[in-house]
Amino acid sequence: MMAAIKGRDTKPEMIVRRGLHRRGFRFRLHDRALPGRPDLIFPRHRAVIFVHGCFWHGHDCPFFRWPKSRPEFWRAKIGANIERDRAARTVLRAADWRVLTVWECAFRGKSPEHGEAALDEAAAWLSGSSGDAEIRGDDSGAG
Repeated sequence: MMAAIKGRDTKPEMIVRRGLHRRGFRFRLHDRALPGRPDLIFPRHRAVIFVHGCFWHGHDCPFFRWPKSRPEFWRAKIGANIERDRAARTVLRAADWRVLTVWECAFRGKSPEHGEAALDEAAAWLSGSSGDAEIRGDDSGAG
């Protein structure tokens, strides 16, 4: 069953890719040479973007729930993902890369404007010089 889960070209990732491309940003995809294999790489801006699913990366939002079946397995699996994400960010920062994490919940809203605001925020971050950041969804879960 888990073999069917995609690690790239997911719906949230495609939204980010299309939205940033539409805003004039050009990027590379899934560079294996970089720690954590970031989803989007912007060498010109010395920046990378990770697009994380709330479930698989253990996001503390209303869309994440610990599974009731096989809880030990899921805690170990998701915990390892969280630790791997943390290690990749640390190595990227040490190599002078800026890191943006865009969470799936940023695009889970009732209106298209919800996602557009997240894309505008990502574009502003790329154009600026601020350090690491993350874009989260509405914490109410309503969008």
